Parts: sequence; structure tokens; C-alpha cells
Amino acid sequence: MTPEELKALQKAVSKAKRIATEHASALHDLVEDKLPAGYEELPAIAQATYAACLEWAEANAKLQAAQASN
Repeated sequence: MTPEELKALQKAVSKAKRIATEHASALHDLVEDKLPAGYEELPAIAQATYAACLEWAEANAKLQAAQASN
């Protein structure tokens, strides 16, 4: 893997982590500020948070594998 490809993977992991953190923050805000009245928002925010974390985990696994093979 070229250094440019490795850098692109690192950038993708950072972006995915930022997005996952933003979703986690929204979930935290819902729990802290809106529950129990905002319970109907919980499934959508939780699913979006899960999906974002899954994307981060997949990107991170690709980066780890690339780093291990170099």
C-alpha cells in the first residue's frame, strides 16, 4: 500500500470517528435533556449512532490491516 493510500485510510478513519462522535453526542443530549418526553426520537438516533460506529469500526479495521501489512 502506498503512503498516499495509507494516509487516505487514516483520513477516512478520522472522519468516521468524528461522525460517530457527533451521533453519540446527539444521543447523549437526548438522554440528558429530552427523556422521557422525547422517547420517540430514541430509535432513530440510536440506529444512526450504531451505524456511524459500525462505519468507524470497519474503516479502522481496514487501516489496522493495511498498517500490519506494511
